[in-house]
Amino acid sequence: MSEQTIKPSQEAIPAEEVQPASTDATPSEASQATPTPGSETPGEMSKKGAKKEAKRLEKLAKAAVKAVVPQAGTSARKEKKEKAAKESATATPAEQWVNTTPAGEKKDVSGNLPSTGYDPIQVEAAHYEWWSQKGFFQPRYKENGDPLDKGVFTIILPPPNVTGNLHIGHALTIAIEDALVRWKRMQGYTVLYLPGYDHAGISTQAVVEARLIKTEGHSRHYYGREKFLEKVWEWKDQYQEKITNQLTRLGASLDWSRVAFTMNDRLSKAVIETFCRMHEQGMLYRANRLVNWCVYLNTSLSNLEVDQLPLTGRTLLNVKGYDAKERFEFGVITSFAYPIENSDEKIIVATTRPETMLGDTAIAVHPDDPRYKHLHGKFAVHPFLDRRIPIITDGITVDMEFGTGAVKITPAHDPNDFECAQRNGLEFISLMNDDGTYNANAGPYAGMKRFHIRNKIVADLKEKGLYVEQKDNEMQIPICSKSGDIVETIMKPQWWVSCKPMAEEALKRTEAGELEIKPKTSAGDWVRWMENMQDWCISRQLWWGHRCPAYLLKFEGEAPDTSDDKNWIVARNEEDAKAQADKKANGRKYTLQQDDDVLDTWFSSGLWPFSTMGWPEQTRDLEIFYPNSILETGWDILFFWVARMVFFGNQLTGKMPFKEVYCHPMIRDAYGRKMSKSLGNVIDPLDVITGQTLQKLHNDLRMGNLPEKEIQKAEDGQKKLFPKGMPQCGTDALRFALCNYTSGGRDINMDINRVEGYRKFCNKIWNATKFCLFRMGLVDLEGVRQQSTFVPYKSALPSGKESLVEKWLFHKLNLATTAVNNALEAREFFDASTAAYSFFLHDLCDVFIEATKPLFETNEESEAMVSARNTLYTALEAGLKLLHPFMPYVTEDLWQRLPRRPEDTCESIMLASFPETISAQDFPESLANFDLVMAAIKSARSVSGLYNLPTNGKTLEDKITVMIQAKKPELRAVLESQASIIIALTKGAGTVKYISEDSEIPHGVGTEVVTADITVHIPVQGKVDAGAEIDKLEKKEALAVGNKEKLRKVIEQPNYETTVREDVRAGNVDKPRLPRVRIDADMFFSPDGQDRGGDRVDQIGDPEVQAAFVIHILQSVLILSAFSGACSEAQRVDAAGEGRPRAGKSRSDDCVVKW
Repeated sequence: MSEQTIKPSQEAIPAEEVQPASTDATPSEASQATPTPGSETPGEMSKKGAKKEAKRLEKLAKAAVKAVVPQAGTSARKEKKEKAAKESATATPAEQWVNTTPAGEKKDVSGNLPSTGYDPIQVEAAHYEWWSQKGFFQPRYKENGDPLDKGVFTIILPPPNVTGNLHIGHALTIAIEDALVRWKRMQGYTVLYLPGYDHAGISTQAVVEARLIKTEGHSRHYYGREKFLEKVWEWKDQYQEKITNQLTRLGASLDWSRVAFTMNDRLSKAVIETFCRMHEQGMLYRANRLVNWCVYLNTSLSNLEVDQLPLTGRTLLNVKGYDAKERFEFGVITSFAYPIENSDEKIIVATTRPETMLGDTAIAVHPDDPRYKHLHGKFAVHPFLDRRIPIITDGITVDMEFGTGAVKITPAHDPNDFECAQRNGLEFISLMNDDGTYNANAGPYAGMKRFHIRNKIVADLKEKGLYVEQKDNEMQIPICSKSGDIVETIMKPQWWVSCKPMAEEALKRTEAGELEIKPKTSAGDWVRWMENMQDWCISRQLWWGHRCPAYLLKFEGEAPDTSDDKNWIVARNEEDAKAQADKKANGRKYTLQQDDDVLDTWFSSGLWPFSTMGWPEQTRDLEIFYPNSILETGWDILFFWVARMVFFGNQLTGKMPFKEVYCHPMIRDAYGRKMSKSLGNVIDPLDVITGQTLQKLHNDLRMGNLPEKEIQKAEDGQKKLFPKGMPQCGTDALRFALCNYTSGGRDINMDINRVEGYRKFCNKIWNATKFCLFRMGLVDLEGVRQQSTFVPYKSALPSGKESLVEKWLFHKLNLATTAVNNALEAREFFDASTAAYSFFLHDLCDVFIEATKPLFETNEESEAMVSARNTLYTALEAGLKLLHPFMPYVTEDLWQRLPRRPEDTCESIMLASFPETISAQDFPESLANFDLVMAAIKSARSVSGLYNLPTNGKTLEDKITVMIQAKKPELRAVLESQASIIIALTKGAGTVKYISEDSEIPHGVGTEVVTADITVHIPVQGKVDAGAEIDKLEKKEALAVGNKEKLRKVIEQPNYETTVREDVRAGNVDKPRLPRVRIDADMFFSPDGQDRGGDRVDQIGDPEVQAAFVIHILQSVLILSAFSGACSEAQRVDAAGEGRPRAGKSRSDDCVVKW
């Protein structure tokens, strides 16, 4: 392979051009580094020997480079560390802060800024009480009482259940909803954000009863209905207060003058009215149908309250209400035979619930199945009961290719069998009592508990010779989400709502554009569910809730059928019920008994959008704020709550209850797991806001109803997730993080570290505003108030005297304003929060504040300074306003510290005008020009960072010189006009020079191309710490090796494939392989440039890793070696073994650097 000498180019001088110092290798070492005639060449050496030799030479080369290059910056770094350690040692703890603002009064921020810097506890104090006291949360109207010209915006808070404290999912709801509310309020809308609470019938009753059992040792039956309900009301009051506190700490700007509760008198009236109207319209009826039944709680359940436990095969489970040592078999399918009447023949069926065969009323076969055509119309004989079982044909129920092609039909205990029975006129035999024992229909098994019967049936089938086999069966077991009991399907006389007609109407209106559902994935689910709507059971066998306004009419001497609608009187009160009964009785003696059942919680919460407005009365609120503008909720209750509201809204008011539904994502923990108390990953938002020790998190677990075993498991989970407890993040950081997490409907894997990161952003906002106040002369650098004559311009519009960077900032403000408004309108909360964040942090802080430092540091009250100061004020205030919907507290606290414009009487940032896109702030040419300046600055920073140039130079000679090559005069003029800004924004820079021709480029520079016409060069010769760079590489290599070894151990674990999620495993496979690369000593010293056995870059494997390695090695190590004068050429050895020259300038003929 021939060598090529790279001649000096007339274009940019590459970094390879800098000379390395000569090495101090001993003659013997040098002779070892260069093969002598007759010695073993790399091609002849064994692979092991070559690698060993290469390692030895690599070590020598690194030591040589470290020895000859000065350790630039080491002393400065050492001094800095010593100074920080000294300051830390002498620091004294700050005194605990006490809020002295009287409740409801405005916080006085006219004094000095707190010496402690940003402290969320201090910042958030007092503002909420003042906002509420001033009525800022209430809707604003014109003087005549009409809504403001912008229009009306209404959100009704999804009522949290009074079962316990709010969790992080509720915090997401508040963060999103309140962001929209504050944004619309600032835009000038008449805004209503209405608070309220849900009684949550089954959930609250279950949690209160569990608490009583744990603390007092008694169930609700010990106390009786009235006494137990008193205890539930006490619980409700206690937790409503706690939830209210959480809502206020989260900054929710709710109109507390309108607070609602689903069981208060006004909303209870709406519930009764709905029940009666729906019954009068024929949409609500009484019937004996299948329901989900929880034996432990003794009540029916909605589908939402039933979880599915997946089983892959035979599983032994303990069941709620049985002895803790008892285990019952699930996940198997049992086959057995029914004898055919008057025949020796048998027909084989299979079931996962053998006990239900006691309720079989038919055996179904497919009408076309030739195996059973001779049995059509015949009977099987029940082996344990005196019952003939007809053999019927049903092509819908039976798949003749599955199993034996014969299906046992148990109409009273299976939904599919129920429909089959209705089609074929079969008998319905109900087996189970409410307590889980079997009734008289079970014959000899009557009085036994359901799963004891399961075992007994299997044993008796074996005894009779009818048992065939059991096989593992992948299936799901229905579990009550409230009690953990296994749910049964049984027939109960209940109240039902006819949903199909309402679903058809809802679908019709949705397709007509009256309702928009976001994101689109949820919209598709909505349509599919509406097309397959079933009737809704609204009865619950509970004590806590709205009692059904229905009265059973019992005539003397008669036992009425409680499943027959005709035997019930539905009335708005007892007086009305008695009047109707008198009319029906026509003189006969009777009694009236109100139904003991209560209504499903979703029945009352389904009225929430309009019952909270005063319906059924025609109120002013109903006229103005209904329909609501938007409903924001979790996608998981789209079909249970949202659908009910749509049904009732259309049926009772003739209108869709809201114009839009936004479904936020589900929050999971950092590992992607669903949040569960037993996992210890449920997060109380107040713990994130105020901070919490790990021990306190443990203690809180014991305040709930978890059994000791589950508490231990939860504590282990907390130790893993929060080993140091919860850091204090504050409300603003939490709200911003939650909004920034929300993107495209995807689930959120909640990481507290990310929230803590946004606390640092709050600190940045605080410090930046403090610095801006300093620039305005209002405080000194320590935040101490100063006398200042600064008053911002009356108008926020540009004055016409702005500099290039000011115009750029105005244009950036317009872009950010447009982005935030458009994103919030589209409900893209990630985009909205990111746009506000980027403007404040990058455009205002990183660029404008830094860029104007030279101007302000002149201390001359020039026209340019006055203009810059006003632009700074405008941008700062606008930046706080853009952030306010997400971060209400810190923005209010800082906004209150700003001076007001003349004639500006606005009391709070939450009432200030939200930024709008203004054409007078558009400066596209200035944007393009200053973006070019910024691109040059970024390139200068890139080169400086690449070579790790010292940025603490004291003299002009020690500082960085930035050379900008601009080939076009107009571009050069723009860049020259911003020289002070380029120096200010390039850390460590002292001088900026401008050139046009390639011939003006000096030797020994680092170069980066900005555009085709602009290039940045920085002299680097003599300023690079090669030893430090090599140390960095060694540390990175060690870290990479360690990480690779950790990953290997994880992958080789025996349960890796079953315990690690598929997407995680895929990610582990796709991780870049560790580069097998060494820096060979002969690369530095070999005069012939031959490869001495090191791995080629091409052999690394991953192309991206190749590229990263090439850049890093060339720019961090090989180039450093070139600085010492030992190398004359940089050459890439490609996969084919051929060298391709790299453009550059040679300074010596001593060696070749290969890459």
